Amino acid sequence: MKHNIHDDTIFFKRKNKFVLNLITIFGSVVVCVAVSFSVYYMIRKQIRSESSVYTLFARWKNYDYAGVYETSKHILDRKPFNNTALTYHGYASFYLGVSQLDTSAAQNYLDESINNLRLALIEAKKSLKPQVEYMLGKAYFYKNTISSYYYADLAIKYLQMAKHDGYKADDIPEYLGLSYASLDMTMDSISSFTEALLVRESDTLLLSIAEQYCKAGQNAAAEQYLFRIINNCKDDTLVLKSRVLLGTIYTDEGKYSDAEQEYMAVLEKNENSADVYYGLGIIYEKQGDLVKARSEWRKALRIQVNHPGALKKMADYK
Repeated sequence: MKHNIHDDTIFFKRKNKFVLNLITIFGSVVVCVAVSFSVYYMIRKQIRSESSVYTLFARWKNYDYAGVYETSKHILDRKPFNNTALTYHGYASFYLGVSQLDTSAAQNYLDESINNLRLALIEAKKSLKPQVEYMLGKAYFYKNTISSYYYADLAIKYLQMAKHDGYKADDIPEYLGLSYASLDMTMDSISSFTEALLVRESDTLLLSIAEQYCKAGQNAAAEQYLFRIINNCKDDTLVLKSRVLLGTIYTDEGKYSDAEQEYMAVLEKNENSADVYYGLGIIYEKQGDLVKARSEWRKALRIQVNHPGALKKMADYK
């Protein structure tokens, strides 16, 4: 049979076209795979950078509370009940709240902190529950300090829960002492402040204890703490506050000369102390000299127009 060269040519052309098509298809697949992987890694990188638990922990580790706030918010937008995101969003909101100078902004952050931590607490792991309770107690404590409503009872509730569940934090007794004090639970406050002293002694803490002992009518105990501050403290503000309180105690005890001496010591450092002028007015009132008493109360009101004690006294002696 005669060999047909034309047929061979057609065969090779078809073969070359098939190989070329195969190469083209293979190349297209490689390009598609490469593009797919590139997109995948870009998306993965974007997720990790904006809304991943990995990024959340990294930012928390770096004390980037604003970053933690935003990252946890992204996660909660997709998964509203993600317990990790709820917990860290609550933590970040707390730290952002206490750093605000604007009271309204601080309130908003603290409200957000409380709402998220309460939700997180519902399904918190047993090992993490005490820490969430502790942070929730602190959030209520700071909300109490800037709010016209009272949240001290809730601060006490959650701090006591954290303490009962084994959470260790040096500041718990002091927060409890201050919260009890704001509720006029004087003896509970003294007990917590005394416990706080065993952990960390400070002049501020000593003054807080003295104030509570004074409120409880235990002047001798209050005086001992005030003497420690006056004799050892290097903070003039605390020393002056201690002298004012000591003057009040001396006045209540009828030691008018001693009280006046404390008040005058304050005026040597700060001639614009409304509390001192009010206290001097009380001394003169007790001594029967209402003319001098009213003069001192007027001085107090010139410095502090809404001084509650001076306002009341001036109203009483119209």
